[in-house]
Amino acid sequence: MIRALYSAASGMHAQQTNVDNIAHNLANANTVGFKMRRAQFQDLLYQNVIQPGASANAQAMVPTGLQIGLGTRVISNQILLNQGNFTMTSNPTDLVIEGNGFFAIRQANGQIGFTRAGNFHLDRDGTLVTPEGNPLDPPITIPPDGRNVFIAPDGVVTYSLAGQTSSNQAGQILLAIFQNPAGLNSLGKNLLMPTDASGDPVFGQPGGAEGAGTLLQGYLEQSNVSLVEEFIGLITSQRAYEANAKVVRAADEMYQQLNNLGR
Repeated sequence: MIRALYSAASGMHAQQTNVDNIAHNLANANTVGFKMRRAQFQDLLYQNVIQPGASANAQAMVPTGLQIGLGTRVISNQILLNQGNFTMTSNPTDLVIEGNGFFAIRQANGQIGFTRAGNFHLDRDGTLVTPEGNPLDPPITIPPDGRNVFIAPDGVVTYSLAGQTSSNQAGQILLAIFQNPAGLNSLGKNLLMPTDASGDPVFGQPGGAEGAGTLLQGYLEQSNVSLVEEFIGLITSQRAYEANAKVVRAADEMYQQLNNLGR
C-alpha cells in the first residue's frame, strides 16, 4: 500500500505538470509564431518480485514474472512544429516562412537567437527589428526616403526612392534550419537558442536547396495551438488527477482498516 501511495502521488504530480504545460499553450494561443508543447510521460522503476524468465523449477521458467511499477513522471515537453494558420495583415514588414526555416535575430548580448515570428518593424534608423528592437542577422536597413518596400519570396529586400523608376536592394534575408528543431531551447520573447540536441544552424537563402522555405510578405503565422485539443487534454488530465487522488484515498482507508484490527 505504501507503493500505491507513492505511485499515485507521482501520477498527481505528473498531471499537475501536464496542466501547467496546457495552461502555457492556452496562454499563447494568440502569440505570433508560437509553437505548442506536448508533455511526454515515462514510467518509473519497477520492483522485481519475480524476474521474468526466472527458473520455476528444473525444467521450466517463469513466462512473465511479477513486476510492481512505482509510478510515472513527465520526461519532456516536446515542441510541435506544425505550421500555424496565416493571417493577412498587408503590413509590408510582416513576414511568414512557408517552410521549416527560422529567422536569425541578433540579441542585445550579441548572441544569435531564432524565431518563427515575422512581426518586424522599422526602427528610427530604418533597420528591420523585432518588437523588442533586436535586428535581423544580417541586418536589413531602409533609408529614410525609401518607399515601396518589397520583400521577395527568396528574401531579397528592395525599395524605391522618390523620382526613381528603378529599385534599390537593401539586403538579403537568410533563414536557418536545424537537424532537430524540437531540441531548441526556448528563451521567451519568441526566441529559441540552439543546443547540442538541436545541432548547429544551417543558413541559406529562402527557396534554396537547404529546404528552409520561402517568404510571404504581408502575412503573419499565428500560434499552432488548437484550443479544442488543449481543452480535451485538460479534461483528460483533470480526470487522471482525480483517479490518482482516489487511489491515495483508497490506500489511506486500507491503512485505517489495518490500524483498527487490533481494537
